[in-house]
Amino acid sequence: MSGKPIAPGGTVGILGGGQLGRMLASAAAEMGLHTHIYCPDENAPAAEVAAQYTRAEYEDEAALTRFAESVDAVTYEFENVPAETARILSAHGIVRPGPLALATAQDRIVEKNFMQANGILTAPFADITDEASLRNAVENIGTPSVLKTRRFGYDGKGQAKIMAPEDAIAAWDEIGRAPAILEGFVSFEREISVIVARGENGETAAYDPVENIHKNHILDRTLAPAALPEAVAGEACAIAARIAAELDYVGVMGVEMFLLPEAGAEQRLLVNEIAPRVHNSGHWTMDACAVGQFEQHMRAVCGWPLGHPQRHSDAVMTNLIGDEADGWKKLAAEPGTAIHLYGKAEARPGRKMGHATKLYPLGKRPPVTSS
Repeated sequence: MSGKPIAPGGTVGILGGGQLGRMLASAAAEMGLHTHIYCPDENAPAAEVAAQYTRAEYEDEAALTRFAESVDAVTYEFENVPAETARILSAHGIVRPGPLALATAQDRIVEKNFMQANGILTAPFADITDEASLRNAVENIGTPSVLKTRRFGYDGKGQAKIMAPEDAIAAWDEIGRAPAILEGFVSFEREISVIVARGENGETAAYDPVENIHKNHILDRTLAPAALPEAVAGEACAIAARIAAELDYVGVMGVEMFLLPEAGAEQRLLVNEIAPRVHNSGHWTMDACAVGQFEQHMRAVCGWPLGHPQRHSDAVMTNLIGDEADGWKKLAAEPGTAIHLYGKAEARPGRKMGHATKLYPLGKRPPVTSS
């Protein structure tokens, strides 16, 4: 793009046809932009709201080439874009975010080493390649700890807890003896996240840090803003912006962090992981900010000025998982509640079917518990 923005009427290609792609396409339409979805899935939710839809495999070079040549830039809704797919697309045009962010976020060891190299604190970790390295890591890091596949895995998938040293090999068997990372358990107070955007010119904009509450390893609710001292909130935003800068990132990124207990903690924030895309914990911005994360991402990808991330309301975003989306009528009757349903044909246990965001005047959000 080299400084020339994509003007209204231009087309952005989106890899992936799920709910994030759907909300990106909707935001682009509000900006006067067209979108072209590329996805191998039948009945992709994003295809319903996009101008064009290519149904093809991510390894189909001819289809990828046609797709890349039909758009002004390509972005994606998921971080596990195959390396060869990214290479093919990059050979024919602009892909944002770029290859460094993808390579870093796709491999948990690479990600942790990146943080360590940049002086950003994480939980203790070790690379696991065989039984000997696993036993050595458990001895050094201790238990309880968690074993995770280096690649893939989300919402608790590809993970196994190790509560005692003798459980280590069984845990590795549980994740299929795949290349893995062992992470030490961290005694944290809360999980928070920051949604940060970075433009082509290096401009950054971070939304207020939020608190995330999980149920069955899946994000249940996001509280905006997180109840944090001003200095800690500022530090969280600064860490997120630094990560984006070091990755030469263009677009919106989610940065998950652990807030350590105040007593005896010199540094209260540890980075858990990054997501080089729009993020579930940023859905509240669609209704509580003038420019939400999906529009913000499209602004960055297209070379537009970033929107101001200031919120006009406090918010509680609740994911609608499985048949919870059947309660849409009751939610629709609640004052100050925005409902977003993803158009998925089948409600399955653990499947994100939509979300609802309850808005409150600034400073007036009632306390929310993790129960």
